[in-house]
Amino acid sequence: MTEGPMPAELPEMLRQHLQAAVDEMEREIRDQVPEYAGDDGGEYAKRVERTVGDTVAFFIDSVDHPDADARTLTELYMRLGEEEARQGRSLAALQNAMRVSSQVACRRFIKDAYRLGWSRETLGRLTDSLFMLLARVADAAAQGYARQQGQLATERERRRDRLRDLLVSEPPPAPEAIAELAAAARWDPPKSIALIALPAGAPAGARILPPGVLAGWDAPVPFLVVPDPEGPGQERLWPVLRRLGPAAIGPTVPLGQGAVSLRWARHALTLAERGMLPGDAPVRCAEHIAALAAFAADELVGATAGAVLGPLLELAPARRQPLAETLLTYLECGDNAVIAAERLHIHEQTVRYRLRRITELTGGRFAETDGRLDLMLMLSWLVRSGRAATA
Repeated sequence: MTEGPMPAELPEMLRQHLQAAVDEMEREIRDQVPEYAGDDGGEYAKRVERTVGDTVAFFIDSVDHPDADARTLTELYMRLGEEEARQGRSLAALQNAMRVSSQVACRRFIKDAYRLGWSRETLGRLTDSLFMLLARVADAAAQGYARQQGQLATERERRRDRLRDLLVSEPPPAPEAIAELAAAARWDPPKSIALIALPAGAPAGARILPPGVLAGWDAPVPFLVVPDPEGPGQERLWPVLRRLGPAAIGPTVPLGQGAVSLRWARHALTLAERGMLPGDAPVRCAEHIAALAAFAADELVGATAGAVLGPLLELAPARRQPLAETLLTYLECGDNAVIAAERLHIHEQTVRYRLRRITELTGGRFAETDGRLDLMLMLSWLVRSGRAATA
C-alpha cells in the first residue's frame, strides 16, 4: 500500500511554531548538556544553537519538499564535527545536543497530534523523517570529526618529528624554541632526557612506545628521545628495547643537550656491535665510562701505549692477554686479589702469580699511584679492543 502525501497544511502549521520549537530546544540543550550551559559554551555553543535552528527549518521544508537537497546542512554538521576535534573534545556533547533536540521535537509532535487530530500515519511519518535526518547529520558530524582527527594526528606527528630533531641539534637549541615546539606538539618538556641508539630495521610490531618517547626510526642510526629517564614509569621501556635488538643508552643530560647523549649512545652501540662492550642487554654509557673514553681517544691511546705498557706489549699475545686482563681487573677491584679472582673465574693464587710476573716485567712500576687512571684507560683499550690477544 502506497503512503499518501503529508497533509498540505502541515508544513505551514509547523512553521508557525518553528521559533517556539527552536527556543525550547536551545533551553533544553543548555539545561541538559553541561558543555553548552550558560556562557561556558561560548561562541561555539551559539553556533550549535544556530545549527539547531537551521536543522528545524530544513526539516519543515523537507516535509513540504521531500527531495530537498541536504548538502548544505550536512556540510554544516561536518564543520561542527571538525570543530569538536580541534577543541580536543569527544562528539558526546554534540550528540547529546542532537538527542535533546529530537526529544523536544517528538514531544511537540505528539502534543500537536492530539491537539490537531493528526492521524497515526502522519505522526509516524513525521518522526521517521526526523530520525532519518538526524542520522544523516550525525553521520556527517562523525565524518568531519574523523577527518579532522586524522589531520590533527598527522600534524601532531610532524611537530613531534621537528621537536625530536631539534632536541638533538647542534649547537644546542634555545630553551624558548624547545618550549614553543613542545607546546605545539603537546609534549610536556621534562628536566632531563637520555638518547637511546638502536640498530637499523627494528620490526614494526616492536615500535609501540610510551607516549612521551620521541622516535627517529628513519635515521641512519635510529634513536629514541626518552624524557626523565631516571623517573618513575620508565621501566616500561626496557622490555621494548629488548625486542628491538642491541641498544645503547646515552648519559642523562639537560633538555638542550640531546646531541651529547646521542653521540655517546651511538658510540657505545658501535662498540657493542663489535663485541667490545656487553651486548646481551641495553648498554648504559654511564656504566662504561672508562671503556668509552679509551675508545674515543683510540688514536691517542694507541700512539702512547708503547711508552706506558711497553714491557707488556713486547710479550707474545698468548702471555700478554691474561696479564693485561688480570692487571685491569685487579685495579678495577680496588687492588683486591680475591674479588679479581672471582670476577675472572680463576684461583686467587693465579691472580697473585700474574701480578708478581707483571712486577718483575715492570720493576714495580704499575704499583705506583701516579698515572693509575691513564694506566687503566690504556689497559681497557688493550683488552677490549682485542689488541692484547693479537700480534
